[in-house]
Amino acid sequence: MIIRRIEKVDNQRIAALIRAPFDEYDMEKQHTVYDDETTDHQYEVFKNCASSVLWVAEDQGKVIGSCGVYSTEGLPEGWCEIVKFYVDQNERGKGTGSILFEKALQSAVSLGYHTAYLETFPEFAGAVKLYERLGFKRIDHQVGSSGHTATSIWMTKTLRTESFDDQAMRRKVLGSVGDAHER
Repeated sequence: MIIRRIEKVDNQRIAALIRAPFDEYDMEKQHTVYDDETTDHQYEVFKNCASSVLWVAEDQGKVIGSCGVYSTEGLPEGWCEIVKFYVDQNERGKGTGSILFEKALQSAVSLGYHTAYLETFPEFAGAVKLYERLGFKRIDHQVGSSGHTATSIWMTKTLRTESFDDQAMRRKVLGSVGDAHER
């Protein structure tokens, strides 16, 4: 398995990966990432935002997961949103999600963010357990303007309390395209 940045050819597979759990759990689709028009254009979304990154897990040429960091409009200064955390149904429970999520958190720190925020649903209970294990705490309201108003679980995590503006470290973490990860 390799973890790499999203490429233009990934758009269709990433969109399918994002929408699959909504069908799998027969969830509400309106006002979620499912009906968000940008879901079909993730490469362009992340390419056009310098303070964001979307990591893709690929195994034997197949995209099996994603997780990213995005500077969602309306978040407080220094906050980012952990976004597009989805793992193929057949790959869950094998460690892929943990690797992707931790890579996104490392990227958030290297991009200079001090707080990570995420939005999710009760149906994604396995992911919520991962977030809690990694130190995320529930809050009682949505933050920012993601447009995904159907979410009902919101969480934050303090990533760092000190000032961080080391360009060399930022290049090192974000430049690690094609890192290999053993399972």
